[in-house]
Formats: sequence, C-alpha cells, structure tokens
Amino acid sequence: MNKTAIKNYAIWARKELINRVERKAFEYEVMEDNELNDNLDSIHGRLLTGNEKMQRSELIKEVKEKGFHQVVEGVAYTWFNRFIALRFMEVNNYLPNRIRIFTNENNEFKPQILDEAMHIDLEGLDKKHVYELLEANDRQQLYKELLLAVCNDMGNYLPGMFTRISDYKVLLFPDNLLNSDSILGKMILDIDEDDWCEQVEIIGWMYQYYISEKHEEVIDPLHGKMIKKEDIPAATQLWTTDWVVRYMVDNSLGRYWIERNPKSPLKKKLLYLATSKTNEIPVIYEKVNPQDITFFDPCMGSGHILVYAFDVLMEIYKECGYSERDAALSIVKNNLYGLDIDDRAYQLSYFAVMMKARNYNRKALTSGIVNHLASIQESNLISQFTYEGIAGDKDLNQLGEYLVHIFKDAKEIGSLTIVKEADYKSFDEYLNKLKNAYMENIFASHWQLNTLPLMEELSKQAQILSKKYTVCATNPPYMNRFEISLKNFINENYKDYSSDLFSVFMYRNFNFCIESGYSAFMTPNVWMFIKSYEKLRKFILNYKNITTLVQMAKGAFFKEATVDICAFIIKNKKSNDAGLYFRLEDFKGDMEVQKQKVLEAQTNKECGYFYESNSSNFSKIPGSPIAYWVGFKLFEVFENGILLGEVADSKQGIATANNNRFLRGWFEVSLENIKFDAKSKEEAKESNKKWFPYNKGGGFRKWYGNNDYVINWENDGYEVKHFYGKNGKQRSAIRNPQYFFKESFTWSDITSNASTFRYKSYGFLFDVSGMSVFSSEKIFYLLGLCNTKVVYTILKIIAPTIHCQCGDVANIPIFYDKDRQVYIENLVRKNIDLSKSDWDSFETSWDFIKHPLIEYAAFTPQDIQKEQNNGFNPLNTLEDAYKHWERACNERFNQLKANEEELNRIFIDIYGLNDELDPYVEDKDVTVRKADLGRDIRSFISYAVGCMFGRYSLDVEGLIYAGGNFDDKYCRWISQFGDEINNKIDEHGVLKDGGWTGFTLCEYDGIRKDNQWKKATFSPGTDNIIPICDDVYFDDDIVGRFVRFVETVYGKDSLEENLTFIADALGGKGTTSRAVIRNYFLNEFYKDHCKIYQKRPIYWLFDSGKKNGFKALIYMHRYQPDLIARMRTQYVFEQQARYRNQIELITKQLDDEISSSERIRLNKKLKTLKEQDEELRKYEEVVHHYADQMIEIDLDDGVKVNYEKFKDLLAKIK
Repeated sequence: MNKTAIKNYAIWARKELINRVERKAFEYEVMEDNELNDNLDSIHGRLLTGNEKMQRSELIKEVKEKGFHQVVEGVAYTWFNRFIALRFMEVNNYLPNRIRIFTNENNEFKPQILDEAMHIDLEGLDKKHVYELLEANDRQQLYKELLLAVCNDMGNYLPGMFTRISDYKVLLFPDNLLNSDSILGKMILDIDEDDWCEQVEIIGWMYQYYISEKHEEVIDPLHGKMIKKEDIPAATQLWTTDWVVRYMVDNSLGRYWIERNPKSPLKKKLLYLATSKTNEIPVIYEKVNPQDITFFDPCMGSGHILVYAFDVLMEIYKECGYSERDAALSIVKNNLYGLDIDDRAYQLSYFAVMMKARNYNRKALTSGIVNHLASIQESNLISQFTYEGIAGDKDLNQLGEYLVHIFKDAKEIGSLTIVKEADYKSFDEYLNKLKNAYMENIFASHWQLNTLPLMEELSKQAQILSKKYTVCATNPPYMNRFEISLKNFINENYKDYSSDLFSVFMYRNFNFCIESGYSAFMTPNVWMFIKSYEKLRKFILNYKNITTLVQMAKGAFFKEATVDICAFIIKNKKSNDAGLYFRLEDFKGDMEVQKQKVLEAQTNKECGYFYESNSSNFSKIPGSPIAYWVGFKLFEVFENGILLGEVADSKQGIATANNNRFLRGWFEVSLENIKFDAKSKEEAKESNKKWFPYNKGGGFRKWYGNNDYVINWENDGYEVKHFYGKNGKQRSAIRNPQYFFKESFTWSDITSNASTFRYKSYGFLFDVSGMSVFSSEKIFYLLGLCNTKVVYTILKIIAPTIHCQCGDVANIPIFYDKDRQVYIENLVRKNIDLSKSDWDSFETSWDFIKHPLIEYAAFTPQDIQKEQNNGFNPLNTLEDAYKHWERACNERFNQLKANEEELNRIFIDIYGLNDELDPYVEDKDVTVRKADLGRDIRSFISYAVGCMFGRYSLDVEGLIYAGGNFDDKYCRWISQFGDEINNKIDEHGVLKDGGWTGFTLCEYDGIRKDNQWKKATFSPGTDNIIPICDDVYFDDDIVGRFVRFVETVYGKDSLEENLTFIADALGGKGTTSRAVIRNYFLNEFYKDHCKIYQKRPIYWLFDSGKKNGFKALIYMHRYQPDLIARMRTQYVFEQQARYRNQIELITKQLDDEISSSERIRLNKKLKTLKEQDEELRKYEEVVHHYADQMIEIDLDDGVKVNYEKFKDLLAKIK
C-alpha cells in the first residue's frame, strides 16, 4: 500500500472539496459573515427551482445553527466518504449492479456508468431526463445525477453509510467531476488500483490523513486552548498501527479462546500472541461458544480493530465447524460492538465491518443483518421524551425520559456515559408501536417525525453502553484539555483517573468488561510511571493483572516524540500469572522497527528485551511504577532501603511567574550589585545588594556548574513576593524559603545515560526547576551516590520520563556504609573541585580568573625553568600553551572519570548489584570538557576583546570591571612617570596632581592592583568603541588591537607563528592570517558571542547592514549616554571620509592605462565601496537621530530591554 500517495491525495482532497463546496455555497449567496436571506426566488438573475429553494433554506438553517465552516467541512467529508467507499466497492466488485462508477474495465477514468446510463435501473433516476442529457451531450450533469442516484440506491444495502440525501448536500455537490484534476480524477490516477483490493484498511488510512491537518490545528500546543466539542474527533482520532492492532486482538480475543481451547489451531495463526519462555498459556476449563464472545471498541474510529477482530472470530467459527457465509452474518449479529462520537468515523467502521462480511458472504448486503455499531447521538435538541397526550406504559415513558437525561452532551462525553441496565427490548417494541401509530395532532406528528427516530438511536447506544463484554479493545483518545462540561463530568465520575482522557477510558473499559475478560489498549506510556496516574496503577495492580505489554521506543509512533506509546492487555481480575513484557526503548526507529523487534522476541525469548514479571512486585517501589525490567535484587533494594526523603530534604523553590522581570544572566547586571556568598536571608538583606545567585537547573552537567542566573531578591525579595495579577492575587509562589542560601545539591532532567547532580555552595536561591536536596551532615555522601549508576538505574524506574521531580529523588532508597563514608566524601569533594576547575576555565563563570591559553603559557625564564623541571618543554608560543592546556584537560577528564567509576564500584557493592550493573563510565557521560582547538581559540579571542574593553586585564585576575565607576579600576596617566607610577599616588592609592591628564583621548594605561596603581600591560580602549572593518581603515580597529594583544602576551618573535595558529584554528576565508582573523571578526565573532552568552550579549554590535559599511563593538557596562554621539563624530564620519577618499582614488586609477584583470578588480572594489558608502550614509541618519536622544540604560533591566532601545542600530541577536 502506497501510503505516501494516499496521504498526499487525502490531504489535498480535503482542501479541494472544501474549496468546491464553498464555491457552490457562494453560487447560492450563502457565505461566512453574510446576511442570510432564505426567501430569495432568484440568484444572480436565475430563478430557483422549488427544490433549490427548499435545499437553500435548509442550508441557511444549518449555517445559523452550526456555523459556516462546520457545515462546509461536514458536506465536504460526506462526499469524500461516499466517493472512497464506492471506489472500494467498485474495485472489489461489490457493487450490487456490477457497473463500474468511476472507471471502465481497464481502470481508465472513463466511467462505465455513463455508457450504461440508459440501461441502469436506479430508484429515483428519471430515464427521460437521462436521455435529454445524453442528447445534449451534457456528460458532467448526467454524471452528477447518476452519482446521486447511486448513493441513494446504496442506502438500500448499506443504510449506515449511504443515508438518502435530498437536502442541501445535493445543492453543494461539487461540479466538473469528470475532469482529470477533479477529486475523482486524482483518486483514480494517484492511487493504484491494487491498494484498494480487499484491503478495507485503506478506508481508515484515508480518514486518518484526511483529518490530519485539522488534527494538527486543533491540538497545536502553542495555543493551549481547551478543545471544543466539535473538534474532539479531529483532536483524538489516531490510526492504530496494523501490527499493534494484531497484538492487541491476538492477546485478548485470541488468548481468551485459546485459554479455553488449549489445543486450538488458532494459537499457531496468531503471530503476535505472547507466550512465556516455556511457550505456555494457562488453561481455563470453561466451555464457550463463538456466538457468546462479545468484542467491544468504545472508541472505534474507522474500525481497524473491529476489522481484525472479525478475522480472528472467523477463524474461531471455522474451527467450530461453521461455514464462512454463516460465520460472517453471526459475527456481525452476535460478536462485534462499537461506538464513536464521530458520525463520519462510525460510517467508515460500519462500512469496513460490512465489507468484511461481504468478503465472506456475497449476500451480506441484502441479508438485512442487524449490527451493533453506532455513532453516539446526544439529546440536547429535545427537552423530554413524552409529549402531551402520549399514551402507553408509564415505566417505559420514564425510561425514555432517563435516556433523554443521560445523553445530554453525549457527543462530548461519548462512551464514558454511564448507562444503567434496563428493559430496552420492551422499549424498542414500544417505540416501534408508536412509529406505526396514527397521530391525531400536529404536535404528535412532529414528535413522531423528529423525536422518535432520535429515541431509537439513543436506545441502541444505551443497550451497547449497558452491556458487559468478553473483550474491550481500543485506542482511546489522548487529550487533557477539556471544556468545562466534560471536565465537570469526568471529575464527578472518574476523578481519580482524570489526568487524561485515555486514562479515564482505561478505567471505563474495565467496567465494560466481564470479570474473566480482557481489556486491550494502545496509549501513551506515562500511566506506567508518573505520579498523576498512581491511583490508576494501584487500581490495576490491586484488582487486575497485566497480561502483556509492549513499550515502544521514543518517537516510534509520533515522530516528534511528544508522546511515547505502549500497547498492553489487562485481564479483568487479579491473577498471579507473570506478565509478558517487550521493552523496545533502545530500538530507535518507526513502528516497523518496533514490529520486527517484537517478532524477534517471539522466537527468541532470550533476546534481552523480553521480560516476565509478576505485577505484585511493582507495589514494592514508591509510586508503584510498572517497572517490569527490574531484577530481584533491585526489588530488595526498594524493600530494605531508607528513603532519601527520610534523611534529607528534597525541595522545590521559587516560581516567579515572570522570569523576564525577576531573573538575569549574572553577567547582565552590575557586578557591584550582586551578593554571591550570603549565608542567610539576614546577611542578604543587610548587604543592600539587589541580585543573588539563582539555581535554575540547566543542562547536562555533574558535580559543579550551571551557575548562570541571578534573581532580584533585594530587601528579602520584596518585589517577587509582591508580584500580583490584575485580579489582586499573588502570581509568584515562594516555596521553602527556610532553605534559601543554604548548601545543597541540585539536578537536571535525566538523560538517556546518566543522572546529573551538582553541588551548590552557600548563597543560592532556587527555582521550581532548580529543585534541591538539603542535608547538614550527609550532603557529599548523598551527592556521590546520586551521580552513580545505582541511582540512575533507580531513577529510571521511579522517574522514567525525562523529568525528575522532588518526590522522585526523595524516594531513592539509601544504604549507608559508615566504614567507607569518609573515603566516598573525599572523592566527591575532589570531583566537585575538578568540575569547578573546568567550569571556571570559561568566562561565563563568575569565578573565571584567567584564560587557560594564558594561564598555561610560560613567559619568564623562571616560568620556563619550572616547566622544564616538571618534565614539560618550554612554552613560548600559543600552540605550546594549547598543548599544555590540552594535557591538563585530559588529566582532569581522566581523573574525574576514574573517580566516578570508583564511586560506581563502591555503591554497586553497597547495594549488592554487582550482577546487574558495571562501574564503567562512557566518555560522553563525563561532564568536564576536553580541549577543543576551535572553541578554545574563539574563547581566547573573546577574552582578548574583554581585555580591550577593560572587562579583564592581563595584570589582575578575574573579572575587573562589570559596572560602576570605570575610573576606579583604570586611570589615564602621563607617560613621563615611566614605571615609577606607584611613587606618584597618595595614601588612598589615587594619582597625585600632575599624573592625571583629564583628557579623554589619553590611554587608560594605569590599573589598580592590590589597591595600588601600576602601569597596565595591555591598555583597554579609551572610548569604549572598537571598530570592525573589512580593510585597514583605523589603526585601532579590532584586528589591530587583537594583533597587539597577541604580541603583548606571547612576544614579538612568535607573533606571526601565533597568528597563523589562530587563523588555522578558525579555518575561515583569507589569504593571510590577518585576513582570516579579520573575516572572523567581521562575520562570526558576534554570532559566537551571542551563543556563549545565551542571546544576552554584553558586547553590542553596531551594524549598518549586509554591506559591512560600518561595524563597531561597545561594552554595555561601560555605556554612557554620549557614546553614540562620539561614535558618530569619531568613527562614522571618519569612515565615510575614508570611503570617499578610496572611491576618488580608485576612480582616478581607472582613468590610467591598466591591465584588464586590474580593471576588473578595481571596478569590483569600487562597486563595493559605493555600496558601503551609501549604506553608511543611510545608517548615519539613524545614528544622528539616536545620538541626539542621549539615551540612558539601566543594567538592572538586562540585555533584552536595553538592547531594544537601540534596535535600529544594533545587529539582530541570532
């Protein structure tokens, strides 16, 4: 089956049909937002026929009741449904008159019915009119009337699919269906005839794809809206994969039969029937007849599950001696039951089941066989069953009133409706009597025509809903956003199981099922593990038994991996039989991959992912997760261990309700306004600081790190605590404030291979996603344990989703080994130190001291001698420094890995899991970084830029300036003081008169170190503006400054070698090392900077546009309101002058006699210069506008707010 072609066609067909139906509605002046007049006699100058006027009035009535789009959608689908059903019957030769409707005998789109029009006998077809149309050669109109006649005639054979149509749907019947690009033409041409042959599943796939775009629209998580009643079918209809259907039915219906007939040949025919490692199925000594087995799908969709159940039942009947013809009728009459809230889905289910019956019995469509499938109807349009003057049985009238009451909003509630058992057979007889009775007045006649047919449908669905079934199998709806009426109903009747609609249906199905029967499902697997489904799990474990379950790999069913799926069968009573489980988590791929793995396990029970587990063990684990893969030793761990929550406190923290308002990256705000080490709320408050470290979880990292954020906790968090909504209610939530600023450890979401817990020293507040564990005595022991494979294994049991909550960590079983406690804690402290050393090697750490490529370089003879004494070669180039850094990184990495493996060994031994776990740690799970030449050279460049701006210095370790008074850190001085500047300061460490120039053009050549001034090794820029040019227009542009920085650090002799090393590491374009570096600054540096600082850049790029007419960096912490004005006068004007000088020079050169290649080069250069000049001219106008405003910024507002103030001048943050 070519599902791609089917999908493409069905999606296109929906759009095309909707478009065609809307056009037809427009022809009759029925449109959205149009004043609808149903009394028109003519439209566009054409008189309407009596039928047209009646049909148009019906259409307007429907539009007013349901809305234009819903009516159009319904009509479009009605015709789609009928077209695909007729095509299936045509291809399989099931049409009663044997005349092909869409093609000729060669499957060409030349409908045979047109050639046979005068000879075909269809009810309601006017032969005279047919003749007139043939004479007029109006084949399009003739074909339309023939199709309508065929559809109405098919109502005699398939009344559940082809109800007679004479209303507005005829009015909106699409035109020009004989065109090759019509809805019918493409159905014939795009979908191979073989795909229709005896594969009624194609109808289900058509439906699934037809509604797929509507499905995506309705469930769009970005909108987060409640799903309306009319949208529930589109939101919840999902086609169940074929092999999953077989697995569900084989292990419910098939198993039920085989248990009672152990020698049945059916066992060999059921490919997905799960058996134990001994290949046995328990025997139940109970005789059962095929007619007595009932199979129910309460959310039947397009009938896929029922269709396969039909096949299994056919095998059972044949085994008992029935002919296929008799069995087919009996299955429809006695065995199959189904309901759905979607009328369209019901039609397809009904059609699919009847096509199955027709496949086995040629007379099935004329047999008048009764079926037990229905589309659930609601009673909202009638207020009561009885009418004034109705006679009859009082009890039956009360039963009618009960049905009217119970089926209010049934289109929303569906099979969840709880219906009592009653004498519905007598009620049906009563309705039949009233149907044939003479009605004496208009009210009674109206009741007979309108209310009575609905009551017949309500009675049928009540009978289905009040029965008990041998097997209940379904793929229930997945939905957790309910409108208020459905939400109230669920809370009233299914509160303990109300996390999602699928879990409600799980519980409901148990009540549909007989005690010895089976319930089969395909659902999201979250019910197996997470806390919100704990009551459902306990109900199953206490009163039912899991027979078999397949847990699919992530993303197998939903490629986006938003929902992870399992299929399973539950016996409807408690049993000691071990469940049979297939764990496919490691087999990434689609459902075909999952299928193959299940089949492999069927023939090789020692495959490693097939498990037998008694569900009574699951209750030993906190939360009772369905942890079927857990071995005996781990169950003992849960039984005997002390829970972590008994010896430590696992807590959630603050929910600010507006992180953009209250949180900042620590590097955004003034360093002077951050208190990093408060040990209590009193100390924090007394500090008068505004910002404090904030633990917000973070990415995959163990032991130490992810220290990225600060929170506004000024005055003990007054602003956060007093954050109220418009309704006057507090929006923020301050949880567990008694733990603020205390030592702790925290964690990130669980990855596929390791848990990641990190130490947090004193000074932190913490977030709801920065959950933390607090323990005054055993914090390092517990942290060590939590970063081992032991706890990872435990957490994959009690928190197998990617999210690990406080309660999950509190439920970790703990075993203390006092003899090894000190050794363990020392290892943990070493690991923290190693991880901190790695974290602090990068400038995004607030404890960053010096760039490692400077730290690991040797400059003085003493340094070099020291390195030689330690066995290292002299280090006098950047490459040498990198090699030293690389060696240090490897040593740190290997040491941490060895320590982690040692902790694994210790705790595996303590927990007695030597046979289940190994201590080895994969390199990818060690979370300190190895050297990376490209990354490290880029970070070296970033550090150099920091030194250019004065954020860092070669003379003083750590972060020098990030807010406050720049002149407190650096000073301008007159060079005649030479190196004796320290003799020119007063007792306060301030330069005496004569050393201070007072001129802004003087370099910041002095730096304060240890409260004394000294000459700076490398001076920061004076004006906080660093131009980035595509050529050497300024001596102090960023490339010139960077070259001087490299020369200052590593010396003049190795400068060219070092620049070449840098250029090779960058790997960009350019014929020289300086050209490569220039291109990097021009095109890549700012992207890297924004990435490193999480799209909160502290250096801002003023950028004129794509032509690179003007680029310049500033440091936001040094911003002054006059900066843009200075930039304009000192750099923009200067750049414009240089462009114009260059343009003039090249223009003169082009007047000279030069080679053709040189002329081409100069013309290209001239074109570029003119474009840059024009771009800069326009940019200068904007710069001028901003310069005049003298805009202030407040560092506390953060990068986003402040950056936005200059959005027309700055590069976009990417």
